[in-house]
Amino acid sequence: MGDSSAFPGFHSQYSYDRDYARPLFRVASFSSERGGDEHQHMARTASFKVTAAPSRLSQAMSKLSMKKLQQAVDERSVEDEEMELMKEKYTKLLLGEDMSGGGKGVCTAVAISNAITNLYATVFGTCHRLQSLPPEKRSMWNREMDCLLSICEYIVEFAPTVQARPDGSTHDVMATSPRSDILMNLPALEKLETMLLGILDSFDKAEFWYADQRKQSFSETKKPSFKRNEDKWWLPEPCVPESGLSDSLHRELQHKRDQASQIHKMAMEINNAILSEMQIPSSYIETLPKTGKVGTGDAIYRYMSSGDQFSPDHLLDFLNLSSEHEALEIADRVEAAMYVWRRKASMTHVVTKWENVTELNADGDKNLILASRARSLLLCLKQRFPGLSQTTLDTSKIQYNKDIGQAILESYSRVLESLAYSIVSWIDDVLLADENAKQGNSTRIQKQVFSQVSPQR
Repeated sequence: MGDSSAFPGFHSQYSYDRDYARPLFRVASFSSERGGDEHQHMARTASFKVTAAPSRLSQAMSKLSMKKLQQAVDERSVEDEEMELMKEKYTKLLLGEDMSGGGKGVCTAVAISNAITNLYATVFGTCHRLQSLPPEKRSMWNREMDCLLSICEYIVEFAPTVQARPDGSTHDVMATSPRSDILMNLPALEKLETMLLGILDSFDKAEFWYADQRKQSFSETKKPSFKRNEDKWWLPEPCVPESGLSDSLHRELQHKRDQASQIHKMAMEINNAILSEMQIPSSYIETLPKTGKVGTGDAIYRYMSSGDQFSPDHLLDFLNLSSEHEALEIADRVEAAMYVWRRKASMTHVVTKWENVTELNADGDKNLILASRARSLLLCLKQRFPGLSQTTLDTSKIQYNKDIGQAILESYSRVLESLAYSIVSWIDDVLLADENAKQGNSTRIQKQVFSQVSPQR
């Protein structure tokens, strides 16, 4: 990099020649060393100062210019490397993850959904703290999400409109506009993403910190102020001062938690709406039980079919679900029974149009009631377990979906839902540590007061 000839056009751009600067300095130095009268010596000294100063300035400018050029070359190389990675990723995306080119890969909608899910796992998979994203991960997230979401700009629908001609006449044309579901949901999801990242950025300078349990030595005997569940032992432990957090930060944490919880609910509603619009795969319909009673089981069916009043909360209390695995199993069974009752109700109503049979009407109404109760039970179950995994029906819809717009909206809302739920759980951990620290601090103060007022023996 020291040889300027390695960069074509360098001399013409910066008007600097290192081979020409050195002879000027040597001539000036040689003339200052020669003898003569005082006047000539002073004149030569002045000429030395005049000629030497521009040389030093040129050298300084040369170093600065070389540094800027080196930075530009480095940035250009990084951009080229990132561009090659982007080309490789989107080549695999268009090939449907089938590098043989034989057309055996997944459809484009599934490939894009997997790309958004994998990008979220890459960027946020190792983030378990209330802090802003590292710059390189933030750049990766913004760059690749912009590319993936830009596909929605080309998903349009045609609508008839009237166009005016220069002569004043009008004629009907088909104009394009963004598809209604994308136009309604995509800006909302982008706003939710901005809010979630803003919540993380607001905790850069906080009063709490994190201690990694894996890096603590076995000789440490300090009692932790926070006890984590056994299934999350590997996550970093939040630490707070012995006296706890300040009231202002506590209020801010509670406000951020409520905000993240609302974002989680909004993302969940958008995701449920997108999933409800997807077609049910025929492979899932073939696996449905013959009756709803077989799907739910005798105990749940008796509770759902008995009486006019139905409370999904009471039913869940009766079931006493202790893990998300059990909750997901119940959700799969209830959802399958719901679609069985819906199909029976729709078939019954079709028959009653031609045959006036009261028994079929009554049976159809009963199926509609059971389907409605199953839906309310399913929603209540998801509210009790906000981190519940996707049901078998949701997984099948995503797997066999071919609508690219729905794939983008579903995966985008799903990853934002996951991020919002993670932020809520991280804030809960800090609030729990703060509560334990304040309780321990009050206990120490009470012991000190008691020791001061107790009589000395």
